[in-house]
Amino acid sequence: MAKPRKVFVCRECGSAQSRWLGKCPDCGQWDSLEESTFDPAQEKDPQKGLVAGWQELGDHTAADAGVASGAITIGEVDSATGPAVRLASGIAELDRVLGGGLVAGSAVLMGGEPGIGKSTLLLQAAFAWAAGGRKVLYVSSEESAQQVGLRAKRLSPGSAGDKNLFVLAETNLARIVEQARKVQPAAIIIDSIQMIYKSDLPASPGSITQLRRCCADLVYLAKMSGIAIVLVGHVTKDGQLAGPRLLEHLVDCVLSFEGDRYHSHRVVRAAKNRFGTTLEIGLFEMTGAGLREVPEGAGVPAAALEPRAGSVVCPVMTGTRCLLVELQALTATGFLGAAKRKSSGLDANRLAMLIAVLEQHAGLRLADRDIFASSVGGVKVSEPASDLALLLAIAGAHYRKAIGAGAAVIGEVGLGGEVRSAPQMEPRIREAARLGYKRLIVPRLHEAERRLVPGVTLAEVKDVSAAIEQLGG
Repeated sequence: MAKPRKVFVCRECGSAQSRWLGKCPDCGQWDSLEESTFDPAQEKDPQKGLVAGWQELGDHTAADAGVASGAITIGEVDSATGPAVRLASGIAELDRVLGGGLVAGSAVLMGGEPGIGKSTLLLQAAFAWAAGGRKVLYVSSEESAQQVGLRAKRLSPGSAGDKNLFVLAETNLARIVEQARKVQPAAIIIDSIQMIYKSDLPASPGSITQLRRCCADLVYLAKMSGIAIVLVGHVTKDGQLAGPRLLEHLVDCVLSFEGDRYHSHRVVRAAKNRFGTTLEIGLFEMTGAGLREVPEGAGVPAAALEPRAGSVVCPVMTGTRCLLVELQALTATGFLGAAKRKSSGLDANRLAMLIAVLEQHAGLRLADRDIFASSVGGVKVSEPASDLALLLAIAGAHYRKAIGAGAAVIGEVGLGGEVRSAPQMEPRIREAARLGYKRLIVPRLHEAERRLVPGVTLAEVKDVSAAIEQLGG
């Protein structure tokens, strides 16, 4: 019988090496190998003792979950397995990011900084699923059942779904699976996966061995039983999900919960989604009674914005929704050859490119100026359609001129100083007009686009020099 042996596992790609190396030979990451234990007897059947007995249950088998028992042709998929069943929570912003709700039998991994509101959001979603008549098992590995109950009373006092929401304070995976067999839930929420362990593994909770095996077993359980499983993961100091990168490959959907814990707005976005798009975002606001949806987005109404130098509003597309985001820039006296270029919520590479375009094609001297740029509201802006707005914010801060009241800017800037059209101009113009913006600085449009919204003045510019002339208007 083969004995357990020590191996070194890469936390980025999951590859195993026989000895420690400074650099992983598979993914090229430095200092990513961690010591682990490999037991061939356990690796032969990772589902042993966890999923094997699940089909003994008469009302929760693989056939009920829509899992085909054998190989079938692609045309027979719908007739053999049935359409995908989604568990809509009723929280529209969360369902939007998931693609319409949790898919039965899927595994979702959610990450975010400590205190950002992951547990609050998932507990609110659990109440919503339970209120819809579906059983939900909330597994807390970091808090006691009493602590979860106190938060539940604050978030949803007297909820109608209390009888369908079960709370379990446990860290042992075998006991969690046993309770799942008894409760028969439609969804399981595990907060968090870093504290879950298997007693037959000679490794501490949170280690690569425990994370990989526990996550793999839970994914097997989801596929076999049809239960949707949501895992909460810790993040490192640079914002990446802790643990081996293999976890992100195992699950079906990876959600990122972003925002500043000292501000109220929160953003949920999908880094991976096998059942929907990764372009959608969900917007929430943290209140005393939990997270509140912001269906209108983080748009800045024209009436609430005062014209000031270095501030420009741009309609930004995130999936199917349009958000009007305020971009701000500040220029200050610096040192030639050591000027600072700092950005928050913006692409630093595009910021450097726009500064070069301003110097080359607009005649601005910025080599000895410190430039700081940011997006307001916690929304990260990276699409090229915001180039012209950021460029005018920098130029406005340099010349100390405002863009004017009720004005928004759309356009992509090329290296030659030309202003190009952005995709989806129609929803951008309509959303800006809905929020009260009467003047739009845009690239040259087609005749049909000029007649989209009556009462809105369109200032068409062909290059950055013509765009800068709009400052002070």
